[in-house]
Amino acid sequence: MAAPKVAVVGAGVIGLSTALCITETCPSCSVTILSDQFSPNTTSDVAAGMLIPHTYPGTPIHVQKQWFKETFAYLFAISNSAEASEAGIHLVSGWQVFKNAPKEELPFWSDVVLGFRLMSEAELRKFPQHRFGQAFMTLKCDCPPYLLWLEKRLKATGAQMYTRKVADLWELHSKYNVVVNCAGIGAQQLVGDKELFPVRGQVLKVHAPWVKNFIRDGDGLTYIYPGIHRVTLGGTREKESWSLFPNPGTTKDIFDRCCSLEPSLRGAQDIKVKVGLRPSRRCVRLQREVLSQGGLKLPVVHNYGHGAGGFSMHRGTAKEAARLVGECIAALQGSLSRAKL
Repeated sequence: MAAPKVAVVGAGVIGLSTALCITETCPSCSVTILSDQFSPNTTSDVAAGMLIPHTYPGTPIHVQKQWFKETFAYLFAISNSAEASEAGIHLVSGWQVFKNAPKEELPFWSDVVLGFRLMSEAELRKFPQHRFGQAFMTLKCDCPPYLLWLEKRLKATGAQMYTRKVADLWELHSKYNVVVNCAGIGAQQLVGDKELFPVRGQVLKVHAPWVKNFIRDGDGLTYIYPGIHRVTLGGTREKESWSLFPNPGTTKDIFDRCCSLEPSLRGAQDIKVKVGLRPSRRCVRLQREVLSQGGLKLPVVHNYGHGAGGFSMHRGTAKEAARLVGECIAALQGSLSRAKL
């Protein structure tokens, strides 16, 4: 068959990294990214981009760990390259603190991040309201730089990008051999996924260059993540809320919570408020499906539903999605050769 044509729907961190993995594993493919929004207007642009995994109750832990390991190794290599600054990727050390010791003192990812250890009594004195803590070094992706870097890499492979709202995957049947659904929260309408729901996140991006270490409350709600140019302060987890408008009361609450962990933030300047909708479900939907309509078939690969863990898992799930695309193409080529016989 001629060069297989693959359409990737969605241009957040999942869509772009999946498209890039497809170009790497199937160089003969022609890849097109279709999305109604590109950076800086995607949900991924709001995310803090910290590699600290969130657990998916519906996905086996060994699978989640593999996705995280692959993502960490990929970004660690970039952080050690001349492209680190352009890609917005850097190492950051810090603490995860708990008011009470968690059930698991060692999270499943503790041996993937660097230098994971329990905090000393002396360190814990910095956080008088907390009794237990973990110290480690991890990676952070700054957005939009990372998304723009992915776009640049894609363009270098010849991939095409078009601003287009896809309302139905069948629209793409006549032009593409395989469709990859990385539509994030948009998949709720696009494929009618009732298991997918938004978790609204409101964050502040502030100028506080003296803050060098990340601090994360173990409940995952309050966090301080220093980036290359700005510090992300969070946050909220509001299930089933679709509002993209910042809430001033929430802004004050986030700021106060973060200042209780790091009082020096009272001097932060130039506070910008961002809101995004995390595409959440019990497990990431990562699977092949063949849609049928009137005797026609459309091979689809789904890769969405990463919730708050998109950056921590993006490269691992993108590699798996690219492998599934390869299976779809092999099946198409097999059916073509059988037809010729």
